[in-house]
Amino acid sequence: MKRSKLWWDGLRAKRAESGGAVRLTVLAAGSVLVAAALTALLIGINRVDRSVSGKSLLLYCAAGLRVPAEQIVRDYSHRYGVSVRLQFGPSNTLLSQIEASQTGDLFLAPESSYAHLGRKKGLIEEVIPVASLRPVLAVPRGNPQQITGFETILEKRLRLAFPNPDQAACGKLARDCLEESGLWPAVEELVRTQGVFKPTVADSASDVALGGVDAAVVWDAILPQYPSVEGLTEPVLNRNSTAAICVLRFAKDPTAALHFARYLAAKDRGLEVFRSLGYAIVEGDCWAEVPEINFFVGSVNRRAIEETIKEFQNREGVVVNTVYNGCGILTAQMHSIREKGGSGFPDAYLACDVYYLDNVRDWFQEAVNISNTEVVMVVPKGNPKEIGSLEDLTRPGIRVVVGQPEQCTIGALTRRLLQQEGLYDRVMANVVSQTPTSAMLVPAVTTGAADVALAYATDAQAESARIDVIQIPSPYTEAIQPFAIARSTEYKNLARRLFDALVRNAQRFKTAGFQFRLQDSEFGLSCCLLEPWTAHTSPTKLLPSPNPARP
Repeated sequence: MKRSKLWWDGLRAKRAESGGAVRLTVLAAGSVLVAAALTALLIGINRVDRSVSGKSLLLYCAAGLRVPAEQIVRDYSHRYGVSVRLQFGPSNTLLSQIEASQTGDLFLAPESSYAHLGRKKGLIEEVIPVASLRPVLAVPRGNPQQITGFETILEKRLRLAFPNPDQAACGKLARDCLEESGLWPAVEELVRTQGVFKPTVADSASDVALGGVDAAVVWDAILPQYPSVEGLTEPVLNRNSTAAICVLRFAKDPTAALHFARYLAAKDRGLEVFRSLGYAIVEGDCWAEVPEINFFVGSVNRRAIEETIKEFQNREGVVVNTVYNGCGILTAQMHSIREKGGSGFPDAYLACDVYYLDNVRDWFQEAVNISNTEVVMVVPKGNPKEIGSLEDLTRPGIRVVVGQPEQCTIGALTRRLLQQEGLYDRVMANVVSQTPTSAMLVPAVTTGAADVALAYATDAQAESARIDVIQIPSPYTEAIQPFAIARSTEYKNLARRLFDALVRNAQRFKTAGFQFRLQDSEFGLSCCLLEPWTAHTSPTKLLPSPNPARP
């Protein structure tokens, strides 16, 4: 309880310094934000009460990452009283041990392919990138053999130590590069006759340092650990590898494992150790014992994601302040926060349609289109007014409800639809109400306040016993839901894992009536999450609609 009180007092002080709650442009948005924040605070307090002190973890660590891993474990254990047992070895050997034993909590892999393979095998859940590694040639300081690259080594028939490609990540990546250049058969023959295959990259580097070989293939980042060795950049070795900390599926306490993984991958904690040892680190999150992120969500998505967010918070030990509202209201709030310099800007945004992401695109990284739905006509069960087309909405006495185009995406899409069909003014003459969110459209029909509503098919599905749905034969009815991460957030990796959790629960989108746009082979295995999204091309970018009618 004492720790909870300290956290609560600190949070109140932080909120006071930032000027209190952000003034929302619409009162309804303020109510939603307050409710979400109160719920999130209660969750956050519960998370803090669950201390990691006294926990024990088993970390499988590739031999080439031994030095930073040992230092980070010492620091973390000292801070939090957690016992982290390290097991070192070649990457492939470790992955095989993990698969065979089905035990352990974490795996620190030096090459992203092992993380991908572990996900495909069902061994790994979360993946957090740590550092960028590149294979280079290591030679004794001063380069006595005047080696310039593999051609020199082959020409002089020099002794070469090579990490075994079937065991070590560095050797595997180097072999792939050499195969592309056509040099692998010659290099392999030389190693077998004049040199040696070593089980780990550290063993290869040690052979050079001890004078056992003339050169070795090693990771660039480990060279500072061997003062008597220097590195040569070999153009043939033209690929980088991403080291990542992975949480295993069978971790005894996933929240404790993720706590350590976030610490190791935090830019002001574990990544500082990697940097000090010469590693090229990736962009990491800031460290917080209980990270708190703001997630703005267009109302249409609510039923598809609510359960996933609850599960994500519990597993990660984090707080997700989720604000549901019309996207016009949400984007207006974003503009207000930016203009006034306030707090509360979203770390991630799931829009009802790309229309409203375009309005704030400069503040977000490239997005991913998750799902789509369509605009339909919703009428009472039995369709007593015999409505069959948009033209029928112009009949005298027909009470129509639509979304407010400045406040919600469906309002903007409805306006565009009616304008394209040449019916806008005639239909609007029968509109009795314009709602600020899509969630209020179907209730207008079920309560008898309207004869017909232009609503999302997904919102209509929940009331199928009380309403009928009439589809609209028009290319202007599609709504595509994009997920984007804010450029300004200090929790990009956490936001990527939130995205990953949503994708892995694609069935919830389908159950809610959405068409899910992503394939497991593309996103369900976190293939896009190991690198910053901006480094990726399609399909990770915001996908253009195949419908040429879209704006």
